Amino acid sequence: MPNKCLRVRFFACLIFSLFLGGVLGAPANAHPLGNFTINHLAKIQASAQRLRVHYVLDLAEIPTFQIMHQRAPAGNWTPKVMQAWADSEVSLVQTGLQIASDGEALQLHSLGAKARTRPGAGGLALLYWVGDFTADLGQPAKRAISISDHVYEDRRIGWKDIVILPQSEPTHELLMYPSALLGSPRTITRASFKISSLGKISAIQSDSATVQQQQSTSSIVSQTLLSQMFLRTDQGPLWILITILAAFGFGALHAIEPGHGKALLAFTLVGARATTRQATILAASLTFAHTIGVILLGVVLFFVTGFVPETIYPWITLASGVAIAIIGGRALARYIRGVRPFSHAHVHEHEHAHPHEHPHMHAHGVARSHAHGHDHNHPVADNQALTHTHSGTAHSHLVPGHQPLNFGSAIWAALSGGIAPCPAAIILLIAAVNSHRIGYGLLLIVIFGLGLASVLTGLGLAVVHGAAWISSNAKYERIVRFGPVASGLLISIIGSVLLGQGFVQIGVHTSALLVSALALAAIAGYAFSANHTHRTVAQAA
Repeated sequence: MPNKCLRVRFFACLIFSLFLGGVLGAPANAHPLGNFTINHLAKIQASAQRLRVHYVLDLAEIPTFQIMHQRAPAGNWTPKVMQAWADSEVSLVQTGLQIASDGEALQLHSLGAKARTRPGAGGLALLYWVGDFTADLGQPAKRAISISDHVYEDRRIGWKDIVILPQSEPTHELLMYPSALLGSPRTITRASFKISSLGKISAIQSDSATVQQQQSTSSIVSQTLLSQMFLRTDQGPLWILITILAAFGFGALHAIEPGHGKALLAFTLVGARATTRQATILAASLTFAHTIGVILLGVVLFFVTGFVPETIYPWITLASGVAIAIIGGRALARYIRGVRPFSHAHVHEHEHAHPHEHPHMHAHGVARSHAHGHDHNHPVADNQALTHTHSGTAHSHLVPGHQPLNFGSAIWAALSGGIAPCPAAIILLIAAVNSHRIGYGLLLIVIFGLGLASVLTGLGLAVVHGAAWISSNAKYERIVRFGPVASGLLISIIGSVLLGQGFVQIGVHTSALLVSALALAAIAGYAFSANHTHRTVAQAA
């Protein structure tokens, strides 16, 4: 009865926290295209003898934090410091925005630049920069103009647009982004047009770059509210308690968003035939990886000002894909070794002093014995491995359909699937550093992780108890026998898909589907070539 009461209280607390996070999770001032983005717009106005360029930069919270920390480490971001930064951006645009007339490069001349800040998530700022330029075309003539934008080319995600007037653009100079376009922002980095000797524009063309947007812009977890609650000045004990509950609720909500290895967690638990205790360990491991990922990325952002944070996510995806594909391939190979008869040579050392090498067949089916010219049977239970020892040297053969995944591999699979940090937690960590309340901020991040763990643990327990119920039902015995191979196959598919996505996200110009298919083919080749030979050294008695 006491355990039942504790479970009721726990789930009541969880439901309340989810409700609190959902009610309070209204969107605030977070950048609509994500905290990592640098967004640019080039508006080109042409006349017979001159081009005018109006260039706009809109920087989200993370790049703004990096610039401010680099320019004013002590936090004294004054108008003078901001103007110095605005002037320094002029040369960046002059170098990165390449404009040519009939193939000949034009020189951009600055008419001045200015910058201002706007409020962002977690008490952080957003930088907004505007610069104007001109380029001389010479005497009026018919010309072909080409434009290529390489400004902040290393920042792969965000809004990128080139507009040739009188064309219009939908963002009001990057101040209001249309909701319908947030999921697929413009990525126009090249444009061209023709201009007559009278200054008339024609043949406008724009080329959209293919850029994989790594950070999702839609989230049921507010990226601002928890930080705003944390930064509130008049905090009493009740407000701190509400903030802690909100952190728990946001973590739980974050866990039910796409990602975080939930499917991988379920498949590895089934494949490993995990116990309730192991399910809890697996969920805790995934949560630990996620929390450490947040802290490490926050430290890097604070100390490495030139670091481009969004570049880490594609590499995490790629590394996760490699690790998960290896785990899935090894699981399939173990299963195939168990169900295929192998003819292979053994050199065994026995009590009698004669080394002998003899081929024999292992047919692992209902019978649980095998012979070496002399008989020695090895009875085993249904869920045990066939293991025998020859003078201290052991080898084993698993019963078909009963070889679970190694639980250590299951932990690594879960860690690989859930290490990508949550942007909301990163914003909270930076807000804690800026406000000199690192301890309180870290506590909320840990509570956030506990909320994440609660959902993942609940999922794990449900999977384990569901699998146990299926195993106890004779009607599903055939399904149970194929549980490990199904689990290994699904893990292999997840790893292959992540591999394909990772290759595309790091900039490899290929098809993600093609990479995934090749990875699956490699896994299948490895699994079916899993013949094995093992020897034990003979010794004289």
